[in-house]
Amino acid sequence: MITTLKSISLILFLAVFLPCKSQNTVVKSAKEITTIVDDTTFVNLKDYSSDFVHDMKYATEDNFLKAKVYDCAECYLRLKTVKALILANQKFIKKGYRIKLFDCYRPLDIQKKMWQIVPNPEYVANPAKGSIHNRGGAVDITLVDSNGKELDMGTKFDFFGPEASHYYAGVTEEVKENRKLLKKIMLKKNFISFDSEWWHYNLKSALTDKVANEKWKCE
Repeated sequence: MITTLKSISLILFLAVFLPCKSQNTVVKSAKEITTIVDDTTFVNLKDYSSDFVHDMKYATEDNFLKAKVYDCAECYLRLKTVKALILANQKFIKKGYRIKLFDCYRPLDIQKKMWQIVPNPEYVANPAKGSIHNRGGAVDITLVDSNGKELDMGTKFDFFGPEASHYYAGVTEEVKENRKLLKKIMLKKNFISFDSEWWHYNLKSALTDKVANEKWKCE
């Protein structure tokens, strides 16, 4: 079935992207894919580009929760988010950088699990409302140089304090320029920034998408 799905996806998106292997919970047959492979379909970023660096923090204990909440380190997003992210990464690559990913789509069940660990809306979105991560339209990212070294952004990912804000003035000029570079290109590719977190970007067209709880199988 995977071969058939890839063949149809290739015909649909060959002009820009690599073939798609959608989640089993979303795509169930080759016939079905002809009608549901659209911009709101959840896909694995790795099936469309190998130009990203992946460091999926919530698939490890190296995060502010101090707990592993994902079964495996995959970056699923809605197809429209993948398209915009690839275009942004192409711009960064031309400048000698690449996007490094910390988090992507987050199923609602995972949001609930995170809320159970840290039930504080300052750190975790209340699952009763959901977040853009639950809609497949948000990414947590940074930039790395040609050697894979992260650019200095002033704080670590998921640092919850004023220093992580885009508007915090008490950082070095290097940090300001690095944050500015990240924000400038992401905004040009139809993302919007989150004021208090330099790493968080939402796709504009995803803000009204439905909260999802689609799962993927770990290989």
